[in-house]
Amino acid sequence: MNTNGNAYTVIYTTIVVTLVAAILAFVAMTLKPKQDANIKAETISQMLTAAQFFTKDECSAMGNDKVLEAYSQNIKEAYTVDLEGKKVRDLCTDVRNIELQDGLKAQNKNIKNGKGADLPVYVFGKDGKTVTVIPVFGAGLWGAIWGYIALDEDLQTIVGAYFDHDSETPGLGAKIKDDPDFRAEFIGKKVSEPAFGIVKTGTVAESEYSVDAITGATMTCKGLGEAMAVWFKAYTPFLSSAAPARQCCSGDGQECEGSQSCCSGDGHCDDAAECDGHCQDSTVTE
Repeated sequence: MNTNGNAYTVIYTTIVVTLVAAILAFVAMTLKPKQDANIKAETISQMLTAAQFFTKDECSAMGNDKVLEAYSQNIKEAYTVDLEGKKVRDLCTDVRNIELQDGLKAQNKNIKNGKGADLPVYVFGKDGKTVTVIPVFGAGLWGAIWGYIALDEDLQTIVGAYFDHDSETPGLGAKIKDDPDFRAEFIGKKVSEPAFGIVKTGTVAESEYSVDAITGATMTCKGLGEAMAVWFKAYTPFLSSAAPARQCCSGDGQECEGSQSCCSGDGHCDDAAECDGHCQDSTVTE
C-alpha cells in the first residue's frame, strides 16, 4: 500500500482512533467502581461532618472503608419522601450495599417544578438522640453548590452543616466549604418559615432564620441562601408531620398552635387527630 496515499492515511487514522477509544473505554469501565466508591464515601463524609460525628479532615484521613463503616454503625434509618412529606421508599444502610439518593440537581429541578421529587432523609443516632440530615442544592456564582443540614430531634433546629461547590472563587465564595466559622453560624438556627436567608452584615436585625454572609462573596451566599430556602420549603410537610408532638395547650381551652395534634386531658398532644381549634380537656371544639 502506498504510505503516501489518501487511503493509507484514512485507514491509519481510523485504526488509531478506534484503538484509543477502546483503551479509554476500558480504562473508564475499570475505574468506574472506584470512582463510584469515592463519590459515595465523599457524600457520606459530608453528612457525618454536618451531623458533628467527625470533622471533614478526620473523615478524609479515615479512608473510604472506615467512612462507610462509621455511616452504617451510626445510621438508624434512611429513606426518601415526596413533596407531601410521605415516605416513598427505604434506602439500604448495610455497609456492604449502602444506598444514597443521588442526583440532587435533578431533584432540585423537580422541586422547582413541584412534582416528582424523591427527597432523601438520613436519621442518625448520636448521644442517645436522633439527628436527621437532609441535603440542599442550588447555583452559586460559577457553578453548582450543595450541602447537608443536620437537624435536632425537633426537626426544626440546625445542629450542624457542611457545604461544597464546583467552582466558587478561592478565598471568597469557596469559604462556604473552607471556613468552619461560617458553617458554625448555622448551628441553632431554624429551618421553618419565614424563608431562610444569608444576608449582608448589618442589613437586617439578627434572626433565627438567617446568618451573616461572607464578605466579598455576595452571589455565592445569595445562591446558597436561595437553595436552603427552596429545599427547606420542599421538606416542610415532612418536617412538620414527623416532628415530635409538642405541648399545644394546657387543658384550659387555650388555642392550639397551628394544626398540632389534638390535646389530651393532660394538656399534651395526642396523635389521635389534628387540633384545629381549641382544646378543653380531651375534646376539640370548633
